[in-house]
Order: sequence, then structure tokens, then C-alpha cells
Amino acid sequence: MTRVLYVDAIGGLAGDMLLGALIDAGADLEEIRDGLRSLGIDGLDLAVSSAKRHEIGARRVSIVAEECPHVHRSWADVRAILDAGSLGARPLAHTHAVFAALARAEGLVHASSPDDIRFHEVGAIDAIGDVCGVALALESLGVHEIVVSPLPLARGIIDGGHGRLPLPAPATLELLRGVPVHGVDEDVELVTPTGAAIVGALADGYGVLPPMRVEAIGYGAGTRDLQSRPNLVRILVGERIDVPQAWPEREVRLIEANVDDMPGQFVPDALERCYASGALDAWVSAVQMKKGRPGVVLSALARPGDERAVAETILRETTTLGVRVTTARRWELERASRTVAVDGRPIRVKSGLLDGETVNVWPEYGDCQRVAQETGTPVKAIWTAALAATREPGDDG
Repeated sequence: MTRVLYVDAIGGLAGDMLLGALIDAGADLEEIRDGLRSLGIDGLDLAVSSAKRHEIGARRVSIVAEECPHVHRSWADVRAILDAGSLGARPLAHTHAVFAALARAEGLVHASSPDDIRFHEVGAIDAIGDVCGVALALESLGVHEIVVSPLPLARGIIDGGHGRLPLPAPATLELLRGVPVHGVDEDVELVTPTGAAIVGALADGYGVLPPMRVEAIGYGAGTRDLQSRPNLVRILVGERIDVPQAWPEREVRLIEANVDDMPGQFVPDALERCYASGALDAWVSAVQMKKGRPGVVLSALARPGDERAVAETILRETTTLGVRVTTARRWELERASRTVAVDGRPIRVKSGLLDGETVNVWPEYGDCQRVAQETGTPVKAIWTAALAATREPGDDG
């Protein structure tokens, strides 16, 4: 089952608004608080209250901490805080991805290296709390996929840590490259850099509400009460459902590294670790590298939210000094699954559908291996029997 989160940016998007909506939808508040406390920041906590925007009830979240609000941190400083906590593997990877995106955007705007950037507002404790809180809330709700509506952007001038800035803020625009947006007649900041970084780093897609069975709904309120629109983020959480007529196109990241100085025995382990980190697929290709040396290209496909985790795995598990990342689009078949019985033992079978027509059927090879070992039958025979059973009625487990 794929649990999908749809973010409906009615009034805009900010980290505290999204966190409020996730809590309103049922994310465990105490789990989030425990994760924030693990960061070791004095007094770090959440203040959660009720609010109304245009008579719609919502959650309002504020970060509480015993720190001067004007502390400026580098990306390395923020990374040290995140790594010192106990956020869990996926929330930690998500927070790294968000702040890495912020550092890249700030670096582009100010013509500096991301490592040399000193965050102003987004390096403060409230931004760290918002980003970590959102990552922990996503884990609490068991979200696998994030889809975001087009984002509303306003014009105007605001005061920021770098002086007076045009809206949308330059760093926000950098973070929104490739994201659907639309202009609105407002002169206040509707999408903050933190909000833009969260969706830019973690969203799997953008557009209309995907086919899903809605299980929870949440509203998060912004600080202002706007006249033109409810200043809210609305989220829907539920199970993605199969719509045979849909042939989804999704964004993926291609993460690659050239390796010519690593023993070949390590390659299978690196591939397995990539899958464990969230890769959709992983493979190696033989290449000839400089000075005629034989080498391999290790490649992995991942959703945007898993990019950093897979990249870190390749850096840790191979001898490469860097990886390259390319954004790609992938057309995907709709998928269905069933369980059939062979010699009285269950084997899962997956199907791929195109416009409602089954075009691929494949028994799970691991299940076939297990049954083959248990029965002493060749794997090929078990696989063939499982495939044949999919055409017989009454075999669902």
C-alpha cells in the first residue's frame, strides 16, 4: 500500500503551516516533540494552538526555544545539529535534503559556495524545528509519496536578513525551479524559503489531486489572516488507488558514480545498500576509463525524497569521491498484485497495467526460490506454475 500526501497550498506554503496541517491530520505530537528534544537544543519545543482563517478551523504551530532568534548558522553548523539528534534514518535524510537545497539556492543567489553560506532566517531554531518537525510528522503518518498543488506567488518587497528583498524572495525562486506556480494579487510573502525547500526537495510530483482513498485531512494556519484567501495549507492523507486509465509520469533522480579503483566483490553489496536506502532500481555498466583502466558506472534511480539517502550510500559503500545527479521523468505502469498457490505454498505475483490492460505479469522470484527449496523442485518449474496459476480463477490468497 502506498500512502500518499497531497498538499493543497490554498494560501501559500511555510514550514510551520505544513507542520500544523500534518499534526491536525493525526501525526503523533509526542513523537515529534521527542525527536526535536533529541537535537540537544535548550528548551526546543512546539506550541500548538487552534486558529481560524475565514472561519475554517486549523492548527497553528510555533517553535519554542531558549535561543537568540538572530543566530546565523552555516550549512555545516545545521548539519552537525541534525546528525547529533535521534531523528531516524528517513527523517534525517529528509532534513539533510531540505537544508542542502536551501544551501544550494542561497549559494546561487549570493554567488558563493553552499558550504560558505551562513543562513539567516532559515538557520534559526524555528526553521530547524519546522523542517525536523515536518520530517518526523511524515514518518509518523507513514507517508511514501508527496504530491503538491501549484503554489501561489505574490509580488512586493519584504525585509529579510540580507536587507530588503523582492517577492518572491530570490532564494525561494531558485528552490521552485521546475515547480508549477501561479501569480496572485497580494503583497505579502505567501511561500517562504523553508516551505519551498521542503516541497522542492521532497515532493514526488505536482498538480491535481492524485487518485487516492482519503483517510485523514489537516489544516495548518499561517500567521496572517489574509483578506483575499484563507491563509491555510490543507493536506489529504490516504492510500493511493489504481485508476487503470491513468498512465502516471513521475519525476525521478538518476544518481551515478564512475568507479575504477574498487574490488569487484564490493559492487553487489553497494547495489544492495542502494535498494535498502530507497532506490527504485540500481545497476552497474562496464566502462573504460582514463589511462585505459577498466571500471564501472554504478547507477541508481530514486524518488526525489530519497535522493540524498541513496547518494550517501554510494559515497559510503564505494571508493568514489563524488556522485552526479540528473533529474529525469519516468512513465510507469499501474501495478496490481495477488497471491497464488503452488504446491499449497503462497507466491506473490505482480501485474503491470497500461490503460487497464495487463501487459506484464511476473511472479516474485524470491518466493519462487523459497518454494523450490522447500519442495526440491527447480525454480523454473515453480515460476512457470505460478505464472499459469494467475490465469486460473480462485487462486487469490
